[in-house]
Amino acid sequence: MSTLKAPIRADDHIKGPPEAPVTLVEYGDYECAHCGAAHPVIKLVLRHFGYRLRFVYRHFPLTQIHPHAEAAAETAEFAGASGKFWGMHDAIYEN
Repeated sequence: MSTLKAPIRADDHIKGPPEAPVTLVEYGDYECAHCGAAHPVIKLVLRHFGYRLRFVYRHFPLTQIHPHAEAAAETAEFAGASGKFWGMHDAIYEN
């Protein structure tokens, strides 16, 4: 069993139950084409595994190659302050 160097914390963005047997952590960049391509796959995996999977999203904007990634992460955090992180997260990746 692997252990994260940076453990899951209360201020992480988390979907799924804390007692799920598997945790998937994504370090994402909203301007990254690969992260964008993974987004619908992650949604399918979450739907398929349901309560058996916990998903954690952490920002990792690559600002030297993606000039808008940090602003997008800040926008998601701003929405998160109102309890709307996941809606903004999905909207950014889907648009």
